[in-house]
Amino acid sequence: MNVTRLEFISWMERLSTRLDSLSENITKIQLQTLNIDGEELLDNQDVLQILKVSYRSLQRYRSEKKLPYYKLKGKIYYKLSDVQQLLRDCFSLPVRE
Repeated sequence: MNVTRLEFISWMERLSTRLDSLSENITKIQLQTLNIDGEELLDNQDVLQILKVSYRSLQRYRSEKKLPYYKLKGKIYYKLSDVQQLLRDCFSLPVRE
């Protein structure tokens, strides 16, 4: 299949337009992330994916005060640093044989 130069240029312009549109959408989404004290807030779904635990386990971490959380308009959020600290705390010392 041969593509003429004009067809190729037209195709590249359409591709460039779509990439610019995607870039704008990504920028908008990045601006929509919630921040508190300059730190990113994560919702339940984000934390479940990071920790790879069930919703019930996440609920237990909250009730046992292992993971601090914040409520905004009835929705629960977590600071990214708090989630990272929980991960650090859960690591055991390396096993040496």
